[in-house]
Amino acid sequence: MELIGSSYSGGTKDGRMDGKGEYTFPTATKYEGEVKDGMFHGKGVLHFPNGSKYEATWENGKAKQGSFTFADGLQYQETDWDYCDGYDRRFYSERCNGLRPAGESQLTDRHPPRVIPDGCYDCGDGFYDPNTRVVTSHTGRFLRNAHDSEHEWIVRTCRKAWDEVVAIDL
Repeated sequence: MELIGSSYSGGTKDGRMDGKGEYTFPTATKYEGEVKDGMFHGKGVLHFPNGSKYEATWENGKAKQGSFTFADGLQYQETDWDYCDGYDRRFYSERCNGLRPAGESQLTDRHPPRVIPDGCYDCGDGFYDPNTRVVTSHTGRFLRNAHDSEHEWIVRTCRKAWDEVVAIDL
């Protein structure tokens, strides 16, 4: 496991993960829970680096039933989902805490929003540099290289750091 950047601590049987344990992926995603015969099996939680989590019942490495919770506490609902639809575009924090006063609108769910490095975009799970086509975490850790369709989506839809003059004081 160490060769591919993952690690495991917990029970083993015949040299395989078995019982309760914690498996960490090279991406820093962690699984905590029951394992059997080297696979996720039973109750377990995937904790993602951005703070979100997926709690599920696993069977032979596959999630059979589970629930996803975003980093801000919003729980995904497969049916009757009314968050960020065409009728209500508020951020989850605005739904929980109310709207900010006029003139102090929120640009992101986080207030104040993260400062984006010059020339980069905030793509949700990190910052994207269109020159290198690399996404790094908000703390600077490498996450991935963006493929063409992701690059186009980020440049078209995500918040960008100001890198051009918008006014000149005379």
